[in-house]
Amino acid sequence: MSDNQASLTAGGNTIDMPVKSGTIGPDVIDIRKLYGQTGMFTYDPGFTSTASCDSALTYIDGDEGVLLHRGYPIGQLAEHSSFMEVSYLLLNGELPSQKELSDFSRTITRHTMLHEQLATFYRGFRRDAHPMAIMCGVVGALSAFYHDSTDISDPQHRKISSHRLIAKMPTIAAMAYKYSVGQPFVYPDNKLSYTGNFLKMTFGVPAEEYEVVPAVEKAMDRIFTLHADHEQNASTSTVRLAGSSGANPFACIAAGIACLWGPAHGGANEAALNMLKEIGTPDKIQHYIDRAKDKNDPFRLMGFGHRVYKNYDPRATVMQSTVREVFAALNVQDPLFETALRLEEIALSDPYFAEKKLFPNVDFYSGIILSAIGFPTTMFTVLFALARTVGWVAQWNEMISDPGQKIGRPRQLYTGPTARDYVPLSER
Repeated sequence: MSDNQASLTAGGNTIDMPVKSGTIGPDVIDIRKLYGQTGMFTYDPGFTSTASCDSALTYIDGDEGVLLHRGYPIGQLAEHSSFMEVSYLLLNGELPSQKELSDFSRTITRHTMLHEQLATFYRGFRRDAHPMAIMCGVVGALSAFYHDSTDISDPQHRKISSHRLIAKMPTIAAMAYKYSVGQPFVYPDNKLSYTGNFLKMTFGVPAEEYEVVPAVEKAMDRIFTLHADHEQNASTSTVRLAGSSGANPFACIAAGIACLWGPAHGGANEAALNMLKEIGTPDKIQHYIDRAKDKNDPFRLMGFGHRVYKNYDPRATVMQSTVREVFAALNVQDPLFETALRLEEIALSDPYFAEKKLFPNVDFYSGIILSAIGFPTTMFTVLFALARTVGWVAQWNEMISDPGQKIGRPRQLYTGPTARDYVPLSER
């Protein structure tokens, strides 16, 4: 940590505050004693200039388009690693040995089954319920079925609940899909990989054998890897805030799922796909480009730009090549992909988008891939939640293990009425 100081003059007094440095990235000014010394709070809606914690998990440099998990670039992990390996990395801090990965994968595999009574829980939902609504409810209910691993002060309980959440999320997601289409639930198959198992539970039926397509399995595994963690975003911060109160891990992850459901967070890939469908064919792109530039037109290019990245999203590069692999394996001829490629080309060559740093992000291509595989748009955010669970769990574990962590308590700038006396009802 740095020994530098920052000075602030407020109310005629000047106070010194320590400046702390991480291993990489911007320094931070430690304002924990600001209120005690000045009687003032900071004002930062959205917390975009506030570090709520210190973390060794994920680092993002939005200006340079960098995303690192425990120091490893996301491009290298997506190309050479697997989702199980990345999950181990996020949870444990280092890449696993062959035996460590084998043991970890076996442990996750042994936790994929859901308590049988949860099948009855599913049937309490309407058939047309959104899969995210089902996922929120079922994950929140896990603590009622697995209360033998909810003591957050016990490291072994935390480990078991973490493994359970990572393992059961594909089963929960697949069952939500099956319920929505009126098909019977498919039980996990321990012979398959984490991703292959999910595909079988989602698209397999008891009447016939399901064959996992290697290219599709690889693509889904990459999508899971690319969405595994993304620093202190809205849903991760929600998980940490819920966890800071001592809530059990299942409740914390359910809170993260609820936050992710918001269209400004987890629904972006669905919005990007709907936009491409609206554009239709490449010859209409310029018309929509012009609309996007028009300040008076509500149309916006979805899948371009990012709250953090002010450069090309490093995950989008992986997604672009993955689209081609999936389409070739499934023999898909989708005009939306050609429209997407042409839209990207035109937008990147347009000074308007370059000046505003509106580059394609991971959502621009992931929706096309998921649609080609056979997922309805209502499942897109569910898949995001499935993948992000490992990041949420890792962040939650890190927070619980941090002796300096306190219960979250954001402050406010009060703008309501000042103190006033109650007026009896008869006099109003």
